[in-house]
Amino acid sequence: MSDEERQQLIDQIAGSLPIPKEIEAEFAGFTADTVMNGLWNRDGLAPRERSLITIAALTALDRPHELEIHIGLGLRNGLDRKEICEVIMHMAVYGGWPVAVEGMRTAKRIFEASDAG
Repeated sequence: MSDEERQQLIDQIAGSLPIPKEIEAEFAGFTADTVMNGLWNRDGLAPRERSLITIAALTALDRPHELEIHIGLGLRNGLDRKEICEVIMHMAVYGGWPVAVEGMRTAKRIFEASDAG
């Protein structure tokens, strides 16, 4: 990843996470290096597969704010809406019904916002 690409990623992260200004650059840089560059760029799983796993985990952990970000990322990584809904529905059994309902609520909000432009 070039310095310019890294900075673009940092700016994107800083714009999407609720980070206090006092540590925004450092936390966004840490996230870019550790999560986005370190974890998401590893061999073994495609970004599409990583998106499915992350959506499942965030649904099961009841993390709607992060789930919102990752549903959007999943769509950009090639998932379709049905696949996203299927993985959330799968979590109803393995993560609990309430977390799946919250996940569906989040997905519906993202899909509707996308449709509205």
